[in-house]
Amino acid sequence: MKPELVKLHHARSSKDFPELRLEENEFVELAIQRSKLGIILIWGTAIFSYIILGIVAAIVAFGLPGNITIDLSGFAKSYIYLIILILSGIIFIAALVTSKVYRANRLYVTNKRIIYHQANSLFSKSVAVIELLSIEDVSFSQENIADHIFHLGTIRMSTVSEENDYIFKYVNTPRDELDTITHLVHLEKERTKRLRSTESDTVIPAQLIDTTPLT
Repeated sequence: MKPELVKLHHARSSKDFPELRLEENEFVELAIQRSKLGIILIWGTAIFSYIILGIVAAIVAFGLPGNITIDLSGFAKSYIYLIILILSGIIFIAALVTSKVYRANRLYVTNKRIIYHQANSLFSKSVAVIELLSIEDVSFSQENIADHIFHLGTIRMSTVSEENDYIFKYVNTPRDELDTITHLVHLEKERTKRLRSTESDTVIPAQLIDTTPLT
């Protein structure tokens, strides 16, 4: 790639991804996020919980179907309504926090490395930087029926020097993304191989160096 084009890509990536500290001439090739289905499930569960709480509130206020009333004092009803209100707030906050943490997990693939932003909670976050040269294998797996139904899966990256794999879950089936990552890893290894070959060719053999002391 021409130097002018590399600088253009670098400037654009720096603008589009200010959360990344990109090196010189580094630009983002892929930005992989978790599937939006997870957000739908989180808020779908919250809405279902609200429906249950609404049904409970309606039963307390109007009784069961068939004109079956529930004999509760005004204080007891007020107490139940207060509990329902508190639970509603807890459900909303839980859904908001869970969706925020879910979206905070991202995988960035640049022309030089992979940057994995991992979040397990609001206060538990980490960033793993993996050099493309150190990646040994990249794979995608679907582990259960739900993964196959919703076309979800897990990206797994193993490195040469480390025993632990880097795992990125709840991703839409990334056929093209896997090909791109594999291609970038191959290019980086080939580039490094050429550089090392060039450096070895430019080393002056010892027998050609004049070691005669000056007189």
